[in-house]
Amino acid sequence: MESPLVVGVDGSDPSLTALDWAVDEAVRYGLPLRIVHASLWERYEGVVPTWATDRPSGQILAENIVGIAAERARRRAPDLPLATAVLAEDASTALLREGQEGAILVVGSRGRGEFADLLLGSVGLIVAARAHCPVVVVRGDRHALEARHGRVLLGVGEHDVDSPAVRFAFREAAARDAELDVVRTWRRPAHEPIDHPLLSGNRAIHLAEQSSELLDKALEAAVTEHPRVRLRRAILEGPAHRVLTERSAAADLLVVGARRRDGLVGLELGRVAHRALHHATCPVAVVPQRHPESTEGEP
Repeated sequence: MESPLVVGVDGSDPSLTALDWAVDEAVRYGLPLRIVHASLWERYEGVVPTWATDRPSGQILAENIVGIAAERARRRAPDLPLATAVLAEDASTALLREGQEGAILVVGSRGRGEFADLLLGSVGLIVAARAHCPVVVVRGDRHALEARHGRVLLGVGEHDVDSPAVRFAFREAAARDAELDVVRTWRRPAHEPIDHPLLSGNRAIHLAEQSSELLDKALEAAVTEHPRVRLRRAILEGPAHRVLTERSAAADLLVVGARRRDGLVGLELGRVAHRALHHATCPVAVVPQRHPESTEGEP
């Protein structure tokens, strides 16, 4: 059975925007869609006995949220296979479990009850940090949400040679018939002063050439697998989190990797992914890559 694309909904505007994006993505890949709503209504209202005719208002609300979302999805893509689930538990736990069987997990940038001035809701942050499958946090302006730019942006880090993030970005570009904008950044070592005699033009050229060589290695396998994907390569000086955030203004999707250590407790996002999730102006895909020792590297 094909793994579904899973989208979390809670009735908020950001979650409905995420639902629309998820429907389009599921159609793009030919995947079934699974719409999930999780709520702790049982904790606050109790479990209704099986003989009772009345259901808790929280359960009714949860079922209505999922029903409205399913109808919205059917109107957007009538032939899309979909399933729904109402789960009586906290949203983060439910979505992380659902993601274990999902191809992609999609969430909105904020949910119901989140403060209006928050850049990213707590559920989105937790899910992006801990999920075992790629997570897309849907955010950005209408041009990005409607894929009008025709461009996928990929940040390549030190450990991204044929990485899951690289492969994911190429698949996205191929499925969308979009240009793939691949960025590798470099920076002068912090311990070397900018006026150091070794930091001449030759030194900068050397650092840029090293970055270019790493980029070639990172992309080699994916280029062979997807020869028709149009590539735009960029080797840029500067902090990766800033460069990618600024460049996201011209992209429909930003793809970043998240290297995680087995058994690490707590949030497992590096600076690049964390900054992108809060400040990118397009949807952000965080693609996990398990590693026993290292955390996420800077592109």
